[in-house]
Amino acid sequence: MTQSKDNLQINAGWLSAAVHCPSPNFNQRPAEQLPRLLVVHNISLPPGKFGGGYIEDFFVNQLDANADPYFATIDTLKVSAHLLIKRTGQLVQFVSFDQRAWHAGQSHYAGCDNCNDFSIGIELEGADLIPYTEQQYQQLARVAAALIAYYPDMRPDQITGHSDIAPQRKTDPGPAFNRDYFNRLLTMEIQG
Repeated sequence: MTQSKDNLQINAGWLSAAVHCPSPNFNQRPAEQLPRLLVVHNISLPPGKFGGGYIEDFFVNQLDANADPYFATIDTLKVSAHLLIKRTGQLVQFVSFDQRAWHAGQSHYAGCDNCNDFSIGIELEGADLIPYTEQQYQQLARVAAALIAYYPDMRPDQITGHSDIAPQRKTDPGPAFNRDYFNRLLTMEIQG
């Protein structure tokens, strides 16, 4: 099935507008389980620094543990997200939206555990206390609107932060993420 929203085409769970960087860190969703939750994360590698391609390396298990002291603490982790939105707004997709990416970890939402089973994880290149870019907000709103149009169980009120589904472990996307502004942009995207 192919769906288009504002020139964002989704075909078999892949965005045509994204650079495809397939990660091995995924598996099948439970039978008959379609995505219904969108989880917003942030990531920067090393922490607080942007660029360099380290995020891509991390999600495809090719992070050089010697490139930064912090990397030695995470290089054996096997994680992924469906999509990364860089500071420039560039989209990088690691896992088909139809598959289960390993982004949420131990998590709980609306009475259900294991959010990876029914969610899509989008990483913003950023940090909790560093403002996100306008390009990131615009792209996130466009992608979210495309996903809502593509998946029948996704709704605007089913978008949350990693900190909301794993509050004891996670703080992202953090106080720098302007949810009100994002919600206004999303409403405009949906209304077209």
